[in-house]
Amino acid sequence: MVQGKINEIRGWAAMEPGIKVEPWSYTPRPLGENDVEIKIEYSGICGSDLHTIKQEWSGTSYPAIVGHEIVGKIITKGEKVAHLEEGDLVGVGAQVYGCLQGDCNACSRDLDPHCPKSVFTYNAKYADGHQAHGGYAEAVRVNANYAFKIPAGIDPVYAPPLMCAGVTVFAPMLRKGVKKGDRVGIVGIGGLGHLAIQYARALGAEVVAFSHSPNKREECMKLGATTFVDVSNKDEVDAVRRSLNYLFITSNSHSNQYNDYITWMTFEGQIVLLSLPKGQMSFSPREFIISEVAITGSLIGGVN
Repeated sequence: MVQGKINEIRGWAAMEPGIKVEPWSYTPRPLGENDVEIKIEYSGICGSDLHTIKQEWSGTSYPAIVGHEIVGKIITKGEKVAHLEEGDLVGVGAQVYGCLQGDCNACSRDLDPHCPKSVFTYNAKYADGHQAHGGYAEAVRVNANYAFKIPAGIDPVYAPPLMCAGVTVFAPMLRKGVKKGDRVGIVGIGGLGHLAIQYARALGAEVVAFSHSPNKREECMKLGATTFVDVSNKDEVDAVRRSLNYLFITSNSHSNQYNDYITWMTFEGQIVLLSLPKGQMSFSPREFIISEVAITGSLIGGVN
């Protein structure tokens, strides 16, 4: 069995709910035959990291090293890993294991983030009981299927956000079939939203950016938006009603805003939730029957 090179991984861990992290180290699980060991060079900061260490999402297990926008070089690989080599620059996102078996209801449909055996990058446990820790550290060990080569044309310093924010918006665009000529709305121009604008435009869509911040107008247009809508401006909002094929929600919108979002959609349009707003949503069945609009969600991207 191949032995890992870093057998005490140092990182920055949250020890209790809050935003404070402090130096801490842990002994990683043994390197499996299908695993790789990565020396981390860059790690992005995702909103999920903060929600987790602040225990705004229940169930945080402390100490917790978060971070799931990881870029680094492979320093060790398991004996059955054939598609990666030591020295490869790779990225790791929000998942580090899925069974990927043909008889798995999730994995067989390219929905491995929903695999019942999935392990997320941090605040999760492997089947053997070992705690998974993330990228605010010097190294990480993951299943090789969840380490992705970074193309030579991408500066690695800019690559980490693509591993979570990037794939989180790009995957549902591919699954939903966003294409040339579609009119795509993006709500929330932040970490996810600024990438969503660029991906939708690259897919040939006409992009409408929605924000409460008028000072983001110029930047959104530079990123590829066709139209910018200041949601506090009634005339601008009214001008786009019943016009969108897709609407991707990347911000924690108030639950009562979704009733208004429906009015932005054309018939059979799809609203896709990529964030977790607080509270419950309330709709009249009539709204769906009259509009034929669908509301759905998307977790993260899988290996494919």
